[in-house]
Amino acid sequence: MRADARKNYDRLLAVANVVVTEEGADASLRDIARRADVGLGTMYRHFPTREALLEALLRTNFDELAAKAAVLESADQAGDALVAWLRDFVACADNYRGVIASMVAAIEDPESALHASCTAMKAAGARLLARAQAAGAARTDIDSTDLYALGAALAWVGDQPAFASRADHLFDIITGAILTTRP
Repeated sequence: MRADARKNYDRLLAVANVVVTEEGADASLRDIARRADVGLGTMYRHFPTREALLEALLRTNFDELAAKAAVLESADQAGDALVAWLRDFVACADNYRGVIASMVAAIEDPESALHASCTAMKAAGARLLARAQAAGAARTDIDSTDLYALGAALAWVGDQPAFASRADHLFDIITGAILTTRP
């Protein structure tokens, strides 16, 4: 990538991070381009779809979640490791209001720009869930799809102004239902 194109890409991504954090996943792409001081054509050259932009924004966070899962896989308490990762998953999704719908759809759509990132993140959670189940710390009647759905539901709760104040309480209820033992 040429230096000026890389500069535009980086600026678009930085501005998109701010705008999507402020306004949510449905933020105006035109507004992002304007605030980045580039034309809409430049925006679409780098990010041909809203999903492509969301994927670029989420990729770093999802890569960090996958790396954290790898570290947590060697934690002493498998149940605590699963809960820590799930809390980070919910927090990641909470960064960008409204992104949950795109993430849920992307898991089922291999053509989605978000599919690979979401699938890798789901797989990281699956490994932690399997480890917690093998240790007897988590229910065995849930799978990685259930875990992903529960994480998505908890992130959705945080998106809702009427429920946001209850998000931590509901997180504790859900993790209490996943785990077979609590410290």
